[in-house]
Amino acid sequence: MFEIALYRPQMPSNAGNIIRLSANVGAKLHLIGPLDFYLDDRKMLRAGLDYHEIANVTYHTSFEHFMEEVQPRRLIAATIHGTVRPTAFRFEDGDMLLFGRETSGLPDEVMALIPGDARLRIPMVPHSRCLNVSNAVAVLAYEAWRQLDFTGAL
Repeated sequence: MFEIALYRPQMPSNAGNIIRLSANVGAKLHLIGPLDFYLDDRKMLRAGLDYHEIANVTYHTSFEHFMEEVQPRRLIAATIHGTVRPTAFRFEDGDMLLFGRETSGLPDEVMALIPGDARLRIPMVPHSRCLNVSNAVAVLAYEAWRQLDFTGAL
């Protein structure tokens, strides 16, 4: 199965939505801090409903700690600067899907760790800037899960 990581998320409602999503697809979720909200934020808890109880969520104090503790086998970035469509990418068991901050994406020092062929861009019509991060996570998570034959689904 793949895992999902949020780099320094800013909006608690997005994090709550992604907690709910990760529980529903069976993916472990990593929240990489520092966060712009508290883990008991009311908006995050409301968006995640009761899925907080069944989701597998780990908080890391920094990206450095995340890399040291998790040692992801392969980082896959969702970025507006990517050139590869998610449907053209071959997801593998153990992939880490990494998503940046809502307002600024992933910083250059993190992007430097990700090869060009693992920088995915979700197709959109011309003149569109980006999707909401929780929507982007859903698009990539379901494509990755589809390619892994919906492992663990009913």
